Amino acid sequence: MNHNRRIGHWGEEVAAAYLGKKGYRIVERNVRTPYGEIDLVAEIEGVTVFVEVKARTSRVYGLPEDALTLRKRRHMRAAAGHYAAERGIETWQCDAIAVEGAPGLPPRLKHFENITADLE
Repeated sequence: MNHNRRIGHWGEEVAAAYLGKKGYRIVERNVRTPYGEIDLVAEIEGVTVFVEVKARTSRVYGLPEDALTLRKRRHMRAAAGHYAAERGIETWQCDAIAVEGAPGLPPRLKHFENITADLE
């Protein structure tokens, strides 16, 4: 596994653990759709939450959340909409979790909720 995939996998594990502590139930991971991959599908209080995880080990290329471009958010919404439509899910949103750090060190997390709401 190359460096980027290893860091991505680590970031997803950190994000899933964080969500679990917040009361979310992880439903699926790394779901492929015609519009792209969904890192985590979670559920809390009857709401399905599609989570994009961005992990970085340094700020050389900026903050992890800097990668949540308009284009990326549109792809997230399309992938989530496809997943929801296939499964009859009516109440859903797209979140993102930015993870900074490295395996073996305490990570810094930021949770951004409903990041595609302004795209409606």
